[in-house]
Parts: sequence; C-alpha cells; structure tokens
Amino acid sequence: MDGTTYNVKIWKTAVYKGQRKTTHTVRWELDGREWRAPFGTKALADAFRSELVSATRRGEAFSLSTGRPVSHQSGASAVNWYDFAVQFTDAQWHRTGGNNRKNTSKALMTTTVALLRTPPVAFRPVDVRTALREFAFNTRRRPDAPPEVVAILKWVERNALTMAAWEDPTKVEEVLRALDSKLDGTRAAASSIKRNRRILNVAMEYAVTHRVLRANPLPKGRGAAPKTSSAVDKRSLLNPEQAARLLGWVRRRPRGGQRLHAFFATMYYAGPRPEEVVAMHVRDVRLPDEEAEDQWCELMFHMAQPEVGKNWTDDGEIHEQRGLKGRAADDTRVVPGHPSLTRILRAHIQAEDLRPGDLLFQGEKGGLLAGSVIRRAWRTARTEVLSPDEFASPLGKRVYDLRHTCLTNWLNDGVPPAQVAEWAGNSVPVLLAIYARCISGHLQDLKQRILARGDLPEVPETG
Repeated sequence: MDGTTYNVKIWKTAVYKGQRKTTHTVRWELDGREWRAPFGTKALADAFRSELVSATRRGEAFSLSTGRPVSHQSGASAVNWYDFAVQFTDAQWHRTGGNNRKNTSKALMTTTVALLRTPPVAFRPVDVRTALREFAFNTRRRPDAPPEVVAILKWVERNALTMAAWEDPTKVEEVLRALDSKLDGTRAAASSIKRNRRILNVAMEYAVTHRVLRANPLPKGRGAAPKTSSAVDKRSLLNPEQAARLLGWVRRRPRGGQRLHAFFATMYYAGPRPEEVVAMHVRDVRLPDEEAEDQWCELMFHMAQPEVGKNWTDDGEIHEQRGLKGRAADDTRVVPGHPSLTRILRAHIQAEDLRPGDLLFQGEKGGLLAGSVIRRAWRTARTEVLSPDEFASPLGKRVYDLRHTCLTNWLNDGVPPAQVAEWAGNSVPVLLAIYARCISGHLQDLKQRILARGDLPEVPETG
C-alpha cells in the first residue's frame, strides 16, 4: 500500500493485563484501516499517542505503508530499544530451548548496555548486567524480579536509546564492537561472535517484520562475521591406551566411580552426546544372552536432556527434555554397542540393581546425573592420568571428545560415512565437515590403488 492520507482517527489506548505483564496498545485508523503499537508501560504508550495527536493537529499526512506520520521516516524514533528487546524476548521464548534463551539474553544484555545514553552511576555495572541478563530478558523470571532489580530496569528503560539508533551506522558499529569483545576489552572467540551476531540479526529481522525498522541495519556479505571451523582438532582425540588409562582411573574412583566409568564407556564405544546418555533408561539397552557368542548389544536413543539451568526452562528444572538433535520429536536411532561395552553395562546394571524403567545412569540421589559431576570427574582423571604436556594439550579436554574419538575410530575402521552418520545422529555432509581431517590409516592402500592404474602408455613420435 503506497501513498498518504489525512483521514486519521486516533482511539483510546487499550490496556491488556495478562498473568505476567500488562500491555498498553495505542490504536489509530487510516482510511478505515486499523493500526496498533504495543508498549510495555503506560508512559511510553501515552508519549507515542501524543506524537500522533500532535501530527494530526499540525495537519501532517500519514503514510499508508507505515501507518506513521510522514515526518517519522520510520517508527523507530517512537520505540524504545529496551522495550523492543523485551518484546522480542517474549516472542522468542516459547519457540526456543533453554540454551538458546540463555544465549539470546546475553546478546541482548550486551547490546542494551551499548545503547544506554549514559553509563550507570547509581548502580554497579555488574548489577546492571545481571538485572538485564537474569530478569529483563527472561520471560519467566521478569515478573518476580526483586525491588532492587526493578529499580535498575526502570533506569535502563529511561536511559535506553530509541530504535532510531540503528539508523546511525556509527552506532551500529559501536554495538557490534561490544558484541565482539569480552568485558576486559579483548576479542571474543569467533564462535561467540558468530552466535551473538546471528541472534542480533534475528532481532533486526523481527523489527523489520513488525515495521519498527525499514531495513536490517547489520552488515551483510563477506567479512560480516568471522569464519569458524567445525572440524575436530586431531590433538583432542584419544588413542586406546590413553582412553584405557583415563577410564580405568575413573572406575577406581571411590565415589561413584563404577557408574561414571560406565557413562564414559558408553560415550567412547557408542558415540552419543552427553545429554543423550543421561536421558537413557535401562530398557533402552538391549543386552544379549550371557551365553551368546556374539556379545554386541544395542542402544536406542530417543531423547536428550541437556543441562541448561533452572532459570531457563519452562518448569524450573535444571535439565530440559527434548527430542534428538536435528530430528523429529519422536525420532529414534539404534547404535551397536561393542562387546566391551556389553560387559560394562551388564555389570553396571547388576551392581546398581536397576529395573527396566530406571534411569541407566543416576545421580547419588536417584535423579539425573549432574553435568557438574561428570565434568569434575573427567577433569580430575585428566589431572591424575595425563603427563603435564598431555594435560596442557587439547587431548581429551572435554567429555565430548569421547564422542569425537568414537566417530573417528568408526571412520578409520572403514565403516561407511552414511552408516556412521546414522549412528551419530548427523547428516553425512556435517559428519565429513567435522571428521574428514581425522581419517587416517588408509594412505598406503590408496597409494597402491593409484599405482595400480599405471602410467600413461608411450605415444610414438611422429615424423
């Protein structure tokens, strides 16, 4: 719809009181078409409505494409950044998982601090960041913010720039520099920069869709974000002797050693993600008869329960229950378990006296095995087992490196990539992008194949 009109009617502000927040919506009509602009506070709604009334009294035309007075090149000047960021947070909350919510909050926190008119004087900067990260951009916790946090957020709202700041290229560059840096001013990791820019880009597209901005102000094309590599660092992979030493030390650990040994062995031999292992039940393991010659077992994965923190889940639990990564909610995958894993899991189930409906790997109180326990045990094992040079290297630095080692071993053993991808829960392109550099042991065979092709035949010279 193009053109302008002077046929304007401005209605009374509508107030909607929900369970968690109150929305004040300014309503007006242009040539019979109704327009709306929601705000988080009455003051902001009244200010915007006053601008519309003033424009009509000045005899100013309204744009039929934006719904705003033509003097407003966009609606950005009327929308406070903080209010927009809160609205964006609420719109995204039920569409995303806990980790995504947490990362979005961190990115919006940094952006908001960069868009303040003045730095905080009455409040400590760390308190401002905490209030933004833990309450302002947390849909579930915001209504329960304590009084001191509410005071900080009211100050932020008053001191935040409007969305018109995004029309200033200098300010956009300033915000991006803040997102690309740590608190000490040093450059953040490339993966963090890329994630923060991706989140901000989603927010800008949301602003464009809701006609707050005319166009996405973030730079596009080559160089807009740093390059990152998903390939596994070969130095992080464990050889069989190193894996045996680490898992052996865990097994001898006085507190929960046998349980954690079985957990790490599952990752080493079957290659699941940690959040998939903690979600397993005893019935998800199919063990062969003890008398059977073929002692391979089968593991079924159909659920993941990543640890995201109780502040970021819908139910306040530390773990979030969801389907397998990159698959339909009810999808499953079956992975063969090495005979060594069969023996380990059978002994673990018998020692713990587990029933089919029980969690396969439980915490000390019977609930889900905590990520902090898993990481602490693995970190201590590396400290006790590895040499100082090995400990300082990337060798097995993360628990996830057990999965990387397993998948690499399968590829090096000649298992077709399509089959490895199926067992790992990846696509073949993703699998090869991550592990292609780690495939080894086939060089001599490949050389022989090339030699078998022979040299070019001699071509007689012509006179």
